[in-house]
Amino acid sequence: MSATANYHPPPPSQPPLSDSDSDSDTDNFHIGSDLSNSIFKAYLEFSSSSSSSSSSSITAVDLSKIQSFLTSSSSGALSCLICLERIRPSDPTWSCSSLCFALFHLFCIQSWARQSSELSAARASARLPITAEVAAKQATWNCPKCRFSYSKSQIPKSYLCFCGKLQDPPSDNPWILPHSCGEICNRQLPNNCGHFCLLLCHPGPCPSCPKSIKTRCFCGSVEDFRRCGFKNFSCNQPCNKLLDCNKHRCSEICHPGTCPPCRARDIYCCRCGQKEEEKDCCDRDFRCENECKKLLNCEKHLCERGCHAGDCGECPLQGKQSCPCGKRVYEGMPCDVAAPVCGATCNKLLNCGFHRCPERCHKGPCVETCRIMVKKSCRCGGLKKEVPCYQDLSCERKCLRTRDCGRHACKRRCCDGNCPPCPEVCNKRLRCKNHKCPAPCHRGACAPCPVIVTISCACGETHFEVPCGTEMDQKPPKCRKLCMITPLCRHASNLKPHRCHYGACPQCRLLCEEEYPCGHKCNLRCHGPRPPPNPEFMLKPKKKKLNHQNECTPGTPCPPCPELVWKPCVGQHIGAERMMVCSDRARFSCDNLCGNLLPCGNHYCTKTCHSLEIQSSSSGYHKRSESCEECNLPCQKERMPKCSHPCPLPCHPGECPPCKVLVKRSCHCGAMVHAFECIYYNSLSEKDQVAVRSCGGPCHRKLPNCTHLCPETCHVGQCPAPDKCSKRVTVRCKCQTLKKEWVCQDVQAAYRDTGRDPNDISKNQFGLGLLPCNSNCKSKKQEVDSSLQLRNPKVLEKKDPEIEKHGPKRRKRRDRIQEDKQVSRLQKFVATMKRLLLFIIIVVALMAVTYYGYKGLLRLSDWMNDIEAQRERRRHPRI
Repeated sequence: MSATANYHPPPPSQPPLSDSDSDSDTDNFHIGSDLSNSIFKAYLEFSSSSSSSSSSSITAVDLSKIQSFLTSSSSGALSCLICLERIRPSDPTWSCSSLCFALFHLFCIQSWARQSSELSAARASARLPITAEVAAKQATWNCPKCRFSYSKSQIPKSYLCFCGKLQDPPSDNPWILPHSCGEICNRQLPNNCGHFCLLLCHPGPCPSCPKSIKTRCFCGSVEDFRRCGFKNFSCNQPCNKLLDCNKHRCSEICHPGTCPPCRARDIYCCRCGQKEEEKDCCDRDFRCENECKKLLNCEKHLCERGCHAGDCGECPLQGKQSCPCGKRVYEGMPCDVAAPVCGATCNKLLNCGFHRCPERCHKGPCVETCRIMVKKSCRCGGLKKEVPCYQDLSCERKCLRTRDCGRHACKRRCCDGNCPPCPEVCNKRLRCKNHKCPAPCHRGACAPCPVIVTISCACGETHFEVPCGTEMDQKPPKCRKLCMITPLCRHASNLKPHRCHYGACPQCRLLCEEEYPCGHKCNLRCHGPRPPPNPEFMLKPKKKKLNHQNECTPGTPCPPCPELVWKPCVGQHIGAERMMVCSDRARFSCDNLCGNLLPCGNHYCTKTCHSLEIQSSSSGYHKRSESCEECNLPCQKERMPKCSHPCPLPCHPGECPPCKVLVKRSCHCGAMVHAFECIYYNSLSEKDQVAVRSCGGPCHRKLPNCTHLCPETCHVGQCPAPDKCSKRVTVRCKCQTLKKEWVCQDVQAAYRDTGRDPNDISKNQFGLGLLPCNSNCKSKKQEVDSSLQLRNPKVLEKKDPEIEKHGPKRRKRRDRIQEDKQVSRLQKFVATMKRLLLFIIIVVALMAVTYYGYKGLLRLSDWMNDIEAQRERRRHPRI
């Protein structure tokens, strides 16, 4: 397979792309497929003649970065990472010579390099013991993207092409890549293979060498023809090289570089030969932890060295010996005899490096800590004090100097002036406005955002990369393919196919026509869900001022139904409907009275029109809510059967309960009283009522013409045949001497015959004087008359209390009536005047209460109005 198999340049039929700027120097710049072919032509022709399939895929990878740069340049997406402005073909530029392929404005990189080198020189002079001139000469600056280090002498001073051969390359030739000379690059290829780049002048490092050479694998066992840039290869066979131990061979797969250490395990002896351990072959030469202990050549002392190989050497005590302080030397002393002390001052330099040992010559080491009192200053110089020489002096003062970042104080205790770098994170917002600086806190401008954003169409075939922060100013790439994303709205089967695009699919332009629950249809443009954009290439949308508001946001449900319909009032009154929006849940009240039947079923609601909840039951009865007023009237229905008692319940629906009131009815004769339930008594017929009221005993009514009771059973109406009384009556003469028994009707006839009414005869006088007196009763009569004459005046003067006490009730009532008639007219007049005066007083009191009550209400109203006015003045004070 040739190297061009994996590279697909733009088709010739595609119209040339132009830079998006409107400048005159960019209007004539067009890059098509001929530009890519002209740049890669020499490289592809040379590498396609003898390359294999694996090397051809590597070739496409090598050229992908350059191809991406060409795509970005053709779409006008090249931006400077420092200023984030678009790089025009006519702008002077500088490209990094490392592997970052970054392109910058020449002025921007010069300013960047100058500031970075000055900052690094200031840091070096502050931290290192060098002068400012030396620090300025040794200062470096870094590439804003890859941080590759450059010296101060490498700051660009002129505008060169990518390969560096031509100064101020032309920008008006549409068939030459901008900022290039259009000639062969001819730079030495990487790895110093001795070949040169065959591409036209291009940005970034050159690709690998495409020439084919005969080379061997890493282990040297296989020979093959390979491209020069990839001449080092592995044969995937064991290496089999002889290792450093010269005993074993490498068992790794053919690999670059030196072979790893030999890991063959075996038992080896240490250097002194006293200990044996199992170790790797590469660690066979080791030392044990024991001392040598071999007898030296003096045959008196043992070797005190550690494990070692070879001879132990001569005894260090042979020959000249000196005292411990070294001031006196003894010659010819045997090695087993210790040299005596000299008695002088030791005077050896102590560990502090300033003072000497004050003791006499002694064996063994001197004291480790110097306790001589000296005057010391702390590191910051704020405290001076006499302390032992071995002791360090430090104060508690915090350093208030600003660190090299220029933002934070040091705050280190007793700082010597060499403040450490600031440990905090910069966290400033970068120029891309999407990320924050992750570097340590520093002085000067932050490094550009290293993130590269890929802008692509939905299918991902057409894309280019731009620096973070410039994606909002780029035009999305145009793709010739059809969009393969399936629409999610209900018109998916009716939509026409559209071309591949950037971001989300366009909104469906058909009518929604979704049916509402009310029966109407949505007449807005389709607002069904849209397929989400590819999150890998989706960017933050640019804020635009919309001149018109969209009817509905895609992916949202249909808005409430906007149709106009007639809606009744809350009271469901006929003729009170209004034209309202169908989805409007607002309810209105008309000014009519409610007029609905109250739950009692007898009266109607007198409130103003209000909401009702009507529920129809199976029986046809409409149960209304309690929003209507409650009926507090008593029940006024006529009871069936009719009676004079009112219903004890409040006003209620349906029939009244049966009347359970007890009705008292006396019997016909008045001897006893019956108690009946009203419903029972009134439900009887007149004949049954008469029969029920009868007590069933003899009539206790007195006959009208005599003193006897009616002999009939208790009955209604007048007693039958009152003149036909058949009772026996004792008849006497006037002196009550003679007596006989007559029939009552004969006695009545006798009284009528004498012209007297029997009804006027009292009971104790009934039948008296009807018999004529004879000779036997004259004397008796005279005695009676004389006694009567004697008694009559006394009776007229004073009544007998016993007779008055035991007299009949009718006579007492008659006497009281007579007494009432004797009340004087004066007393009646006085009583009338009292009543009239009381009435006048009550009327005057009512008029006074009404008058003063009305005046009080007026004053209370005025006071409340004043209070309300004061509140309004407090809420809204006048300015």
